[in-house]
Amino acid sequence: MFTSQTSSFQESIDVDERDGDYDNEELAGYSQKIQLINSYYAIYYYQNTSLILLDASLPSDAEPELRSYISRRLSKGALLGGMGNIATVELSIPEQAVGCYCCLLEQEKSPEQPEADGNGWVVCLLGGSEKGLNSFRIELDKYVQGLQGCLTPEMQNLETDVRPYLNQWYEESVMHIHRVVQLLQANVGYILHAALSHKLVEVTGTDEKTKADVARFIKAASLQGLVQEDTTTASLCKAISEDSHTNLIIDCSTSPPTLTNEVSNRFCDDWIQAFLNAAERFNPFLLRQILENFKLKAIQDMNNLKRFIRQAEMSHYALFRCCLFLQSCGNGDVLLQNARAEHSSFPEACGIINVLEEFLGEQAQGTL
Repeated sequence: MFTSQTSSFQESIDVDERDGDYDNEELAGYSQKIQLINSYYAIYYYQNTSLILLDASLPSDAEPELRSYISRRLSKGALLGGMGNIATVELSIPEQAVGCYCCLLEQEKSPEQPEADGNGWVVCLLGGSEKGLNSFRIELDKYVQGLQGCLTPEMQNLETDVRPYLNQWYEESVMHIHRVVQLLQANVGYILHAALSHKLVEVTGTDEKTKADVARFIKAASLQGLVQEDTTTASLCKAISEDSHTNLIIDCSTSPPTLTNEVSNRFCDDWIQAFLNAAERFNPFLLRQILENFKLKAIQDMNNLKRFIRQAEMSHYALFRCCLFLQSCGNGDVLLQNARAEHSSFPEACGIINVLEEFLGEQAQGTL
């Protein structure tokens, strides 16, 4: 049983990179090859079924090819207002095939300009692969929506506002996970643990961009919304986050940053090298995939523990298996914290969780 647990974990960190024409190799070798990813953008004004180029960072040969592709998508009704669409396009660029995010931002309807109904702007962001961009769909949607308030048909603010904003799409929407891993290096396990255990993280001694990066990393690594939660779980999360004595503090005024109240476990530590290897390759899409695998493995372990607890209510052997599982997975503190919150209204389950917590405590004492 536990051999398969170990095998499952190894499979979860051995990420297949075929998505971006990468070698299908283990993460231990990822640091040997750095892959820099080019990014491009284009923005068009859409008026009466015609596309008018406003600005683009694409090579001159590639832009007409992109415009032709977008025209076909529009004619088929495949671009809906405000909804990003991601696909693979083949263009005259070094990558040849590249992931392309397109979004139609509709012009605000006005009684004074009824002829403008249906007009708008098509924003295209290109880089990496289709699968890679899909993993950042929420961030891309939010970033493109940030343009809505400053777009006009005349585009007088192209050079002052729109172009600088579009030039930064890759850095702002995709690279934040990479920046946090580069910042924390081998300490990234502490922030992974904080995200799983609902701990508040305070970042000091740095600019607002870095603070926002850390907040976005924690949100991406958190399981909130992905696991079953009730009001008791929410109350626990709130209580933990409000306890300033447990807050993880990251002081960026030193190099490397100084951490206070740092807590981790074997589960989170086992993922550190995978994150570091991917960061060395400057591949944010691989980092995102590793982060999603990290969350998936945590959710699988949580579901296994809940199953074992149900079985342990009727079987002493199941309770023994539950103890072995917690000892093996390396994430027992986080799993039991969530299990206690979820089973708070079930006395028998709480009794089992008490036994399991005592078991983990004795195991921890034994390793000191």
